[in-house]
Amino acid sequence: MAMNEIKDFLLWCACINYAVLLVWFILYVLARDWLYSMHGRWFRLSVEGFDAIHYSGMAIYKIGILLLNLVPFAALCLIP
Repeated sequence: MAMNEIKDFLLWCACINYAVLLVWFILYVLARDWLYSMHGRWFRLSVEGFDAIHYSGMAIYKIGILLLNLVPFAALCLIP
């Protein structure tokens, strides 16, 4: 696999992952009550616990995008 193909692959992976993160955030903001009621049927969660789980999940997902997609992309871009 050529270096340019790997760079393109990592960039597309980052874009797709950020799109997933954006959809997750929009659903959380716009349909929070519906999500809470749906998850409340399956798990015993407080509202604060539900918020903390989603906030933590989004933060971990964003860190994963940075470490697994953007840092390798930046490193490959620095190679002459």
